Amino acid sequence: MDTNYETIIIGGGVLGSSIAYHLSDCKKDRILVLDQKFPLAGTSGSTQAWIWVHNKTPSWYAEFNMYSAELFPYLAKKIGDVEYKQTGGLSPFFNEADREKALQLAKAYKEIGIKIKVLSREEALEKEPSLNPNVAGATYSSIDGNVNPFRLVDRYMRAAKKNGVQYSTFNKVTEIQKLHDKFIVVSEKGTFVCKNLILAGGTWSRELGKLVDINIPVNQVRGQILVTEPLKPFLNYTISGVRQTFNGEVLIGYSMEKEGFNRATTLDLIQETANMAVHYIPGLRKAKVVRAFSGIRAMPEDGLPILGSIPGIDRLYVAATHSGMTLSPLIGTLMSELILDGETSVPIDRYSISRFDSLVR
Repeated sequence: MDTNYETIIIGGGVLGSSIAYHLSDCKKDRILVLDQKFPLAGTSGSTQAWIWVHNKTPSWYAEFNMYSAELFPYLAKKIGDVEYKQTGGLSPFFNEADREKALQLAKAYKEIGIKIKVLSREEALEKEPSLNPNVAGATYSSIDGNVNPFRLVDRYMRAAKKNGVQYSTFNKVTEIQKLHDKFIVVSEKGTFVCKNLILAGGTWSRELGKLVDINIPVNQVRGQILVTEPLKPFLNYTISGVRQTFNGEVLIGYSMEKEGFNRATTLDLIQETANMAVHYIPGLRKAKVVRAFSGIRAMPEDGLPILGSIPGIDRLYVAATHSGMTLSPLIGTLMSELILDGETSVPIDRYSISRFDSLVR
């Protein structure tokens, strides 16, 4: 393998592979992706993979997600079928007191062009007859949906490789040095040199930051998910916490646990998740659960993406976020623009790492 590259991306998950693809699609200079395991072995391969916009706050962050969601039909034409489906999204509520919060959300979204409808009980049940009849209402957005995460990352990788991007997997980075206008990246399989370095290690972002003496405030949050046997298609929409896949399986769960890198599943959370599913969709009571799995999410300390240049270190960039599936087309596009042009078509100043008090670890 060559040792000199224009750009090295550390992390081959959905963000790293999206950046590799979009960058190579604009400029086919020498690009290397380093991954300590294999793409899809981490967060990108253990997710419900919603393409989700509504319910996100503040409203300008929802707008950012909307821009990305709108790119998926075009992306699929470029890289191939990723089983993207714009189902529309429902977020049910069971307490009438929550209606006022929903109306306030809809009002804030309307100002930025996102249409959220607050449904009555009757309207919610008309859209999704499988919902619990005791539902008080729901918020509805037509822009939400879901994607096959395995297909998405695989298509990104295939398209990137077709453009000349090289991948080096099972190759952990152990040291990073800045020497004049170059980065020296030391890994378990060799030493590489590059002009541009992008840290896209997801849950490992904080550890990567330590290699360049920068604090990247990203924590690990575990989420546990149940998978049912394949069922006849019966869910019309992606529901917050529940969705049905192309082959009929129902994915259930949206837990958030601070357990570090521990990917164990636990009985108490499995029971809680099953109870939530039956409360939302009573018909799932008789469905057989065929497996449970957990994934570790990358969660910046304030919940918002960390994107862009790292102050004080020329040509060093970071891309770390929750909701990587939803945001991958836009982040791939914007990071490529930033590297090639020095500016982005959609402002990312709000997402700069400089918003945090301490950059030096």
